[in-house]
Amino acid sequence: MSRFVTVLPSARKLMESLRDIGYDLPSAVADLVDNSIDAGAENVEVTFVDDGARSWIRIADDGMGMSAGELDEAMRYGSQRSYSSSALGHFGLGLKTGSLSQCRRLTVASRRRRNARIVARSWDLDLVAERDSWDLDSPPKAELPPQLLEPLEGATGTVVLWENLDRILAFRNPDGAVTRRALNAMSSDVAAHLGMVFHRFISGEWAGGEAFVNISVNGVSVSAWDPFAREEPNTTVLPKQTIELTREEGPTAKLMVQPYVLPSQNRFSTPEAHQIAAGPNRWNRQQGLYVYRRDRMIQSGGWNRIRTLDEHAKLARIAIDLPTGHEELFGINVAKMSIVIPEAARPPLRAIASAVVQRAQWNYRDQVHASAQSSAAAGEVEERSVLSVVDGGPSISGDWPLILRTVNDALGDVPGRRDDLLLRLANAFN
Repeated sequence: MSRFVTVLPSARKLMESLRDIGYDLPSAVADLVDNSIDAGAENVEVTFVDDGARSWIRIADDGMGMSAGELDEAMRYGSQRSYSSSALGHFGLGLKTGSLSQCRRLTVASRRRRNARIVARSWDLDLVAERDSWDLDSPPKAELPPQLLEPLEGATGTVVLWENLDRILAFRNPDGAVTRRALNAMSSDVAAHLGMVFHRFISGEWAGGEAFVNISVNGVSVSAWDPFAREEPNTTVLPKQTIELTREEGPTAKLMVQPYVLPSQNRFSTPEAHQIAAGPNRWNRQQGLYVYRRDRMIQSGGWNRIRTLDEHAKLARIAIDLPTGHEELFGINVAKMSIVIPEAARPPLRAIASAVVQRAQWNYRDQVHASAQSSAAAGEVEERSVLSVVDGGPSISGDWPLILRTVNDALGDVPGRRDDLLLRLANAFN
């Protein structure tokens, strides 16, 4: 008799509990777009259809598709598939947990080759609750709805269909006008989120302009949103920094840090450009760190306890690219919405952020001064920057790096006092 006893979790309880691990609707859709990009898709279509209580959401792509065996594995909780070094997938949970965080019935159809048959699998939480078993439904083609099959007619790819949208249609009367308005608003939020998270893929930046991923929501192409407004001539690109994290075992992990300072409102090329640069969460909440894993944005703004949000620092944005193969150092959550900065990286990152914020505060003051003066008077004011790029690095008379390092060493654990002193020192040079 074996000493080991296999104890399977209750399918009903585990699947219901995993609905609440941190997804909102935009992040759940983004997790499915990850899968489409990993499958080599060039086009990803997200569709919201209002049909009252029978409303549905579909994510369809033209990627390589899956065989029956591959689809079975993809629908497994904790998939055993291996991920390549460039894959956006990581945990083997997103397809199921992301989808079922929003709906009670998830159906996936896929075709590997154009002349191959379409295979489909479905998780229905009501059926799972009734049977309390890990029985994955394999519905015959005759029972599949037309909206699931239509994108695969004569094509390869994968279609994900959400039905029984209990988390999305949480209305007393889902057949009313409220549902229509809510779905329209949600589709707009999803489009904005996808344009932000996948902006490097939409713009082709991820492949040096050689490959693009076209994402559409309800037939409208999603535009890439560049958090750093790099097309604006007055955006300041500060020197790129590298933070090395030495590990006891294995190679050193290198964190690539690229700081930017956006121009003040009066320095944007147009009012519309300034409005777009504000981002989905608006100016104050979009300041801070933008973290990327394999060109996919994981975090959009926030300072991760390096400092606090500050109206005067809202023009400071810093791109951070995580080192491939070292994800465990950064505590990426299943929903791929946040990270944890390792303690070893916090002091150098805090020093970089302080320098960027000083420049951002000067730009902010420039905006305040400009709004208080007439345009004629403002044109006569000679601008002098707290930080300027000299010989590839920030400098105030060549001494700013030393000043910053000394102050940070002394007051690094008291960020409020440190930043106040840095600002006083910066003002003293003006």
